[in-house]
Amino acid sequence: MTDFRDVVSDNRFEQGFATPEGEEGIVWADYATQGDRRVILHVEAEPHLRGTGASGRFMQALADHARTEGIKLTPRCGYAVAWFKRHREYEDLLA
Repeated sequence: MTDFRDVVSDNRFEQGFATPEGEEGIVWADYATQGDRRVILHVEAEPHLRGTGASGRFMQALADHARTEGIKLTPRCGYAVAWFKRHREYEDLLA
């Protein structure tokens, strides 16, 4: 697994992961910036990472990053909306 990063030039959060077999890939979230808020437009994992839990771990890292940086989030992507509904402990990050 690689570190979570905010690729500001691409309006994208991303993080690398490896499958149990060692195949590496990326999970990312495209966002739009509105002041101190990031609107999560789309979350996606490379096909070989799907079903491995990488997307959930990525969302955890994204939420932790937002909390540390004082960023509010507005999920628009269905996956992100569902993740935040299941993880009410991050409710304070939502704008």
